Amino acid sequence: MKIWFSHGQDGSPTGDKIQMLAKIAGDRGWQYDSIDYRGMEDPRDRVDKLLIELRQAGGPVTLVGSSLGGHVAATASEDVECVGLFLLAPAFYYPGYEEHTPAPHATHIEIIHGWNDDVIPVDNSVRWAREHAAVLHIVNGGHRLEENMQELATLFTAFLQKVEKLAGSAP
Repeated sequence: MKIWFSHGQDGSPTGDKIQMLAKIAGDRGWQYDSIDYRGMEDPRDRVDKLLIELRQAGGPVTLVGSSLGGHVAATASEDVECVGLFLLAPAFYYPGYEEHTPAPHATHIEIIHGWNDDVIPVDNSVRWAREHAAVLHIVNGGHRLEENMQELATLFTAFLQKVEKLAGSAP
C-alpha cells in the first residue's frame, strides 16, 4: 500500500505537516507521494489529477488530506480502493459548495480538527463524521494545526497501525 498526500489550497507538497507525516510513514516502511496542486484553484481539477496518479499506481491506497486536500482525498476515495482516509480540518460543507461534499468509500476514516478553526468550522467535521461513521479527534488548535504537531504525530501513528491491521499486514 501507498500513502498519497494532498495539501490545502495555499499549501505545498512539502509543507511541515506533510513532511512530518511522511517521515512517520516512511519510518514504518510505507511508500508515499505528495501531489503538487499549486496553481490549481478548482477542487475538481485537483481530484482529477489525484485520480490519474492513483490509477497509474494501482492497488489499494491510503489518502491523507489537509483542508481542501481533505475534500480532494475524500472525493477521490469514491473512485479507488481506499483502505484509510486521514483528514486534517477538511473543507466539507463549505459555503456555496455544500452539494460537492463527498461521500467517502474507505475502510477506516479519521478526522482531526481544531476547536479554534477560523476557516472551516469544526461543526462541519462533526456533521460529516456523524454522517459517515468516521473517527473524529477535536484538538485545541486552529485551522493549520501548527500547535498540534505532536498530537498529529501520535494520532497518525495510531491511524497507520489500524490501517495496517485492517489490510492484514504491514506496508
